[in-house]
This record gives sequence, structure tokens and C-alpha cells, in this order.
Amino acid sequence: MRVVQFNEFGGIGALRLEDAAAPSPGVGEILVRVMAVGLNFFDTLMLRDKYQFSPKLPFSPGGEIAGVIEALGEGVTGLEVGQRVAAFIGGNGCRELIVTDATNAVPIPDGVSDEAAAGIIITHGTALHAFKDRADLKAGESVAVLGAAGGAGVAAVELAKLMGARVIAVASSEEKLAFAKSHGADEGIDYNEADLKQTLKDLTKPNGVDVVYDCVGGDAAEPSLRATAWEGRYLVIGFASGKIPRIPLNLVLLKGCEIVGVFWTSFAAREPDKHRANTAQLFAWVRDGKLKPHIHATFPLEETAKALSLIEDRKVTGKVIVNPQS
Repeated sequence: MRVVQFNEFGGIGALRLEDAAAPSPGVGEILVRVMAVGLNFFDTLMLRDKYQFSPKLPFSPGGEIAGVIEALGEGVTGLEVGQRVAAFIGGNGCRELIVTDATNAVPIPDGVSDEAAAGIIITHGTALHAFKDRADLKAGESVAVLGAAGGAGVAAVELAKLMGARVIAVASSEEKLAFAKSHGADEGIDYNEADLKQTLKDLTKPNGVDVVYDCVGGDAAEPSLRATAWEGRYLVIGFASGKIPRIPLNLVLLKGCEIVGVFWTSFAAREPDKHRANTAQLFAWVRDGKLKPHIHATFPLEETAKALSLIEDRKVTGKVIVNPQS
């Protein structure tokens, strides 16, 4: 089978299209023919060994996949050969065939494409876990999304709006803000042009922002925290800016607010039943037309490096998908 992988930590340039032996499922595992792979910003960090953990080499990008079950390992029940499933696998997705634990698989309902299924597990799954499980978001509350036009940000915009929040998109250009608004944001702030803290406060008078969704970090963090409401929740998703901010903890005391860590990958591993239920909920919303994930572009397997370059260069709005079968 064909696989795109890297054998050293050298950034996107280290990726190679290679042949590998086709795997076979073991006890409790399934073999999946991969039809779509969702790429994320953390894939670019793994290529440089700058993620939270170091992958064992050789390794492939792609932590979420959709495909068709080719074979069942011993002891697998509740799934069938030929069934369409999606799964969070953590990595090694950019290949034609993959083996994963059967417990990772979530059936894809009719009416949901492979691209949509593979494109929402991580970004929308993170947003749903953040808003529902960590922030206890209520309809009518205000949500500020930092980096609102990227894959993670637009997912948060869509989910917050679907859950009944008033959504304020924060991004680096009017073009990106327009994109976020087309996906549900009520208002937008260009942090290159506006005073972020004051503008957030003005838009959420008299209380301040109820929930901040921060997948950027860097210089936008502290002013956003300063604009939160009493008992607000500041959700720490990631650090796409490359800078981990240092926060004055007296702000947390004065506002009676919470800084809440959202480590979705650990949640999925520690609470698999809740993770699968959240994923099934996302698929149901897509099937019912309530959620329409934006696919920026789809690439064949041999163009995985090109796809990741778009993400690394911040040229993506929405999701980038790789199709290993094309």
C-alpha cells in the first residue's frame, strides 16, 4: 500500500511517498480502507517534534480518518465489513489502509460524506467538548473565538452559534472576519486594527465576555482575559501563534473567572464513551443540515506536503482533506 510518512523530524520537507506492507487486524481491531484524512495544525508541529508528545518514527500525518471496514479482527462485534466508519486515531492516517481499535470507530450515517466525517472529529469535537463538557455554555451567552477563520476557530464559531451563543470572531483581517461571519459569527474584531480588550468590552457591555475560546495564545491572550465577565470561562485550546502566554493570576482572582484547559486528545482517550457520543452528535447535526463543515480543499495522497504547507502558512479557511484513494 502507499503511505506518506517521515523518518526524521525535518518539517514538511521530510515527508516521503513510500510503499509499505498492508496491515492485518489483530484481536479487537478493524482494518479500514481510508477514504478521507483530516489534517490539522498539530500535524505540522509533529513534523518538527514540537507537539506535546514525540511520535515514534516512521510516522504519518493525519489524526482523523473516514473509510470502509475491510476486515474485522477476532472478537469484534457491532461492526460489519463494508460499513462506513470514522475514527480518531491520533496519527498515521495518510495511508491507503490502516488498523485501529474497533472501539475508536463511529458509524457514519447516510447523508454525511467521508470528507465531512473526517473533517469534524478533531476540530468540532474539540469545540463541542470545550463548550459542553468544560464551559457548560448556555444559550444567550457571549463567546469570543480567537483565530476564528482557521480550522479550529471556524469549528468553534459554528458550534457556539448552533448552541445558541452570541459569537464574536477575532481574526487578523477583514477577509477572515467575513469568512467567520459567513459561518455564523455575529460580530468580528480585527486585532491588527482594534484594541482587543476594549472592543470586546464594548461589544459585551456591561458584563464582559462569558467564554473565550483561545486556540492562538500569544499576544491576544491577556487582553482577551481582561475582557472576560465575572465568572467567565477562558478556554485554553492551543497555541497556533507559536507563543505560550504568561498570565497574571491576579486577573483570575479579581474576575472570579476560570482558566480551563481543553486537552481533547486526552479526553478522547480517558472518556471514550463520551467522546463517541459527542462524535455521533456531530454526525447527526451534519446529517440533519444543522452543521455544514467547510472543506477548504481536498488533495490526493501524493500532495500531502502541499496540503500541510497551506496549513502551516495560515492560508486555510476551514478544513484540508487528503484522499488516499485518488
